[in-house]
Amino acid sequence: AERYDPATNTWSAAGSLTIARYSHTATLLPSGQVLVAGGYGNSGFLANAERYDPGTNTWSAAGSLTTAREYHTATLLPSGQVLVAGGVGSSGVLASAERYDPAANTWSAAGSLATARDSHTATLLPSGQVLVAGGIGSSGLLASAELYDPATNTWSAAGSLTTARDVHTATLLPSGQVLVAGGVGSSGVLASAELYTPDVIFRD
Repeated sequence: AERYDPATNTWSAAGSLTIARYSHTATLLPSGQVLVAGGYGNSGFLANAERYDPGTNTWSAAGSLTTAREYHTATLLPSGQVLVAGGVGSSGVLASAERYDPAANTWSAAGSLATARDSHTATLLPSGQVLVAGGIGSSGLLASAELYDPATNTWSAAGSLTTARDVHTATLLPSGQVLVAGGVGSSGVLASAELYTPDVIFRD
Protein backbone atom coordinates (compact mmCIF):
# COMPACT_ATOMS: atom_id res chain seq x y z
CA ALA A 1 0.00 0.00 0.00
CA GLU A 2 1.11 3.60 -0.54
CA ARG A 3 0.16 7.09 0.62
CA TYR A 4 -0.18 10.19 -1.53
CA ASP A 5 0.72 13.60 -0.08
CA PRO A 6 -1.05 16.35 -2.07
CA ALA A 7 1.07 19.04 -0.41
CA THR A 8 4.28 17.63 -1.90
CA ASN A 9 2.71 15.70 -4.82
CA THR A 10 4.65 12.60 -3.75
CA TRP A 11 4.01 8.95 -2.85
CA SER A 12 5.46 6.97 0.07
CA ALA A 13 5.17 3.41 1.40
CA ALA A 14 2.22 2.64 3.72
CA GLY A 15 3.17 -0.75 5.01
CA SER A 16 1.73 -3.97 3.61
CA LEU A 17 -1.70 -5.50 3.95
CA THR A 18 -1.66 -8.73 5.93
CA ILE A 19 -3.30 -10.44 2.93
CA ALA A 20 -2.87 -9.57 -0.75
CA ARG A 21 -6.26 -8.77 -2.32
CA TYR A 22 -8.21 -7.11 -5.11
CA SER A 23 -11.90 -6.21 -5.68
CA HIS A 24 -12.11 -5.29 -1.99
CA THR A 25 -13.50 -2.12 -0.41
CA ALA A 26 -11.76 0.60 1.59
CA THR A 27 -13.76 2.82 3.96
CA LEU A 28 -12.53 5.82 5.95
CA LEU A 29 -13.70 5.47 9.56
CA PRO A 30 -14.48 8.41 11.90
CA SER A 31 -11.28 7.57 13.82
CA GLY A 32 -9.20 8.36 10.73
CA GLN A 33 -8.34 4.70 10.23
CA VAL A 34 -9.25 2.87 7.01
CA LEU A 35 -11.21 -0.39 6.94
CA VAL A 36 -10.30 -2.75 4.10
CA ALA A 37 -12.73 -5.66 3.72
CA GLY A 38 -13.08 -8.79 1.62
CA GLY A 39 -12.02 -9.11 -1.99
CA TYR A 40 -10.22 -11.91 -3.76
CA GLY A 41 -6.78 -13.21 -2.86
CA ASN A 42 -4.36 -15.96 -3.79
CA SER A 43 -6.50 -18.47 -1.88
CA GLY A 44 -9.85 -17.34 -3.33
CA PHE A 45 -12.68 -15.25 -1.90
CA LEU A 46 -11.72 -13.40 1.29
CA ALA A 47 -13.64 -12.87 4.52
CA ASN A 48 -10.63 -11.21 6.09
CA ALA A 49 -10.73 -7.52 7.03
CA GLU A 50 -8.02 -5.19 8.29
CA ARG A 51 -7.55 -1.61 9.45
CA TYR A 52 -4.87 0.87 8.46
CA ASP A 53 -3.73 3.38 11.09
CA PRO A 54 -2.15 6.45 9.45
CA GLY A 55 -0.70 7.53 12.79
CA THR A 56 1.51 4.45 13.04
CA ASN A 57 1.55 3.53 9.33
CA THR A 58 0.57 -0.04 10.26
CA TRP A 59 -2.16 -2.60 9.53
CA SER A 60 -4.06 -4.69 12.10
CA ALA A 61 -6.78 -7.37 12.01
CA ALA A 62 -10.41 -6.20 11.87
CA GLY A 63 -12.21 -9.48 12.40
CA SER A 64 -13.75 -11.48 9.59
CA LEU A 65 -16.83 -10.92 7.48
CA THR A 66 -19.51 -13.55 8.06
CA THR A 67 -19.39 -14.24 4.30
CA ALA A 68 -16.33 -14.04 2.05
CA ARG A 69 -17.06 -11.70 -0.87
CA GLU A 70 -15.78 -9.43 -3.64
CA TYR A 71 -17.45 -6.77 -5.85
CA HIS A 72 -19.52 -5.71 -2.83
CA THR A 73 -20.14 -2.19 -1.50
CA ALA A 74 -19.13 -0.70 1.85
CA THR A 75 -20.93 2.37 3.23
CA LEU A 76 -20.11 4.36 6.36
CA LEU A 77 -23.31 4.82 8.38
CA PRO A 78 -24.07 7.84 10.61
CA SER A 79 -23.47 5.60 13.65
CA GLY A 80 -19.85 5.06 12.57
CA GLN A 81 -20.54 1.46 11.63
CA VAL A 82 -19.94 0.18 8.09
CA LEU A 83 -22.58 -1.56 5.96
CA VAL A 84 -21.23 -4.19 3.54
CA ALA A 85 -23.78 -5.41 1.00
CA GLY A 86 -23.99 -7.94 -1.80
CA GLY A 87 -21.09 -8.99 -3.97
CA VAL A 88 -19.94 -12.39 -5.19
CA GLY A 89 -18.89 -15.33 -3.01
CA SER A 90 -18.22 -19.03 -3.37
CA SER A 91 -21.97 -19.68 -3.68
CA GLY A 92 -22.43 -17.09 -6.44
CA VAL A 93 -24.03 -13.64 -6.34
CA LEU A 94 -24.90 -12.64 -2.75
CA ALA A 95 -27.99 -11.11 -1.17
CA SER A 96 -26.48 -11.02 2.30
CA ALA A 97 -25.35 -7.87 4.08
CA GLU A 98 -23.44 -7.23 7.29
CA ARG A 99 -22.31 -4.42 9.56
CA TYR A 100 -18.90 -3.74 11.05
CA ASP A 101 -18.66 -2.07 14.46
CA PRO A 102 -15.25 -0.36 14.82
CA ALA A 103 -15.64 0.06 18.58
CA ALA A 104 -16.15 -3.67 19.16
CA ASN A 105 -14.13 -4.76 16.10
CA THR A 106 -16.93 -7.22 15.23
CA TRP A 107 -19.25 -8.08 12.32
CA SER A 108 -22.99 -8.82 12.52
CA ALA A 109 -25.79 -9.64 10.08
CA ALA A 110 -27.65 -6.75 8.45
CA GLY A 111 -30.61 -8.51 6.89
CA SER A 112 -30.68 -9.59 3.27
CA LEU A 113 -31.23 -7.68 0.08
CA ALA A 114 -34.41 -8.67 -1.78
CA THR A 115 -32.24 -9.33 -4.83
CA ALA A 116 -28.72 -10.76 -4.85
CA ARG A 117 -26.38 -8.39 -6.69
CA ASP A 118 -22.81 -7.35 -7.34
CA SER A 119 -21.18 -4.43 -9.17
CA HIS A 120 -23.98 -2.21 -7.83
CA THR A 121 -23.75 1.16 -6.07
CA ALA A 122 -24.55 2.09 -2.48
CA THR A 123 -25.24 5.71 -1.51
CA LEU A 124 -25.80 7.12 1.98
CA LEU A 125 -28.86 9.39 1.89
CA PRO A 126 -29.42 12.42 4.17
CA SER A 127 -32.14 10.40 5.93
CA GLY A 128 -29.47 7.95 7.12
CA GLN A 129 -30.77 5.22 4.83
CA VAL A 130 -28.60 3.59 2.16
CA LEU A 131 -29.74 3.35 -1.47
CA VAL A 132 -28.48 0.26 -3.30
CA ALA A 133 -29.10 0.43 -7.06
CA GLY A 134 -28.61 -1.77 -10.10
CA GLY A 135 -25.78 -4.21 -10.52
CA ILE A 136 -25.85 -7.71 -11.91
CA GLY A 137 -27.67 -10.68 -10.41
CA SER A 138 -27.94 -14.39 -11.06
CA SER A 139 -30.34 -13.70 -13.95
CA GLY A 140 -28.46 -10.76 -15.49
CA LEU A 141 -28.44 -6.97 -15.31
CA LEU A 142 -30.66 -5.38 -12.66
CA ALA A 143 -32.89 -2.30 -12.73
CA SER A 144 -34.14 -2.82 -9.18
CA ALA A 145 -33.14 -0.64 -6.23
CA GLU A 146 -33.50 -1.08 -2.46
CA LEU A 147 -33.21 0.98 0.71
CA TYR A 148 -31.47 -0.14 3.89
CA ASP A 149 -32.71 1.39 7.15
CA PRO A 150 -30.06 1.08 9.87
CA ALA A 151 -32.61 1.93 12.56
CA THR A 152 -34.65 -1.21 11.81
CA ASN A 153 -31.89 -3.28 10.14
CA THR A 154 -34.26 -3.96 7.23
CA TRP A 155 -34.43 -3.55 3.45
CA SER A 156 -37.33 -2.19 1.37
CA ALA A 157 -38.02 -1.60 -2.32
CA ALA A 158 -36.88 1.71 -3.84
CA GLY A 159 -38.48 1.56 -7.29
CA SER A 160 -36.60 0.65 -10.45
CA LEU A 161 -34.03 2.37 -12.60
CA THR A 162 -35.32 3.23 -16.06
CA THR A 163 -32.36 1.29 -17.48
CA ALA A 164 -30.83 -1.85 -15.96
CA ARG A 165 -27.09 -1.28 -15.46
CA ASP A 166 -23.98 -2.30 -13.57
CA VAL A 167 -20.55 -0.74 -12.90
CA HIS A 168 -22.23 2.67 -12.99
CA THR A 169 -21.76 5.59 -10.58
CA ALA A 170 -24.19 7.05 -8.04
CA THR A 171 -23.65 10.53 -6.60
CA LEU A 172 -25.59 12.24 -3.82
CA LEU A 173 -26.62 15.75 -4.93
CA PRO A 174 -27.15 18.75 -2.59
CA SER A 175 -30.91 18.39 -3.17
CA GLY A 176 -30.87 14.92 -1.56
CA GLN A 177 -31.45 13.27 -4.93
CA VAL A 178 -29.05 10.67 -6.34
CA LEU A 179 -27.58 10.89 -9.84
CA VAL A 180 -26.91 7.51 -11.45
CA ALA A 181 -24.76 7.73 -14.58
CA GLY A 182 -23.31 5.45 -17.23
CA GLY A 183 -22.39 1.83 -16.66
CA VAL A 184 -23.05 -1.21 -18.81
CA GLY A 185 -26.54 -2.21 -19.98
CA SER A 186 -28.03 -4.79 -22.30
CA SER A 187 -27.16 -2.57 -25.28
CA GLY A 188 -23.53 -2.12 -24.20
CA VAL A 189 -21.78 0.82 -22.57
CA LEU A 190 -24.33 3.47 -21.54
CA ALA A 191 -24.42 7.24 -21.93
CA SER A 192 -27.74 7.57 -20.09
CA ALA A 193 -28.23 9.00 -16.61
CA GLU A 194 -31.16 9.18 -14.21
CA LEU A 195 -32.22 10.79 -10.92
CA TYR A 196 -33.61 9.10 -7.82
CA THR A 197 -35.76 11.16 -5.44
CA PRO A 198 -36.28 9.62 -1.95
CA ASP A 199 -39.73 9.65 -0.32
CA VAL A 200 -38.12 11.12 2.78
CA ILE A 201 -35.06 13.27 2.11
CA PHE A 202 -34.22 14.39 5.64
CA ARG A 203 -35.06 12.95 9.04
CA ASP A 204 -35.15 14.69 12.41
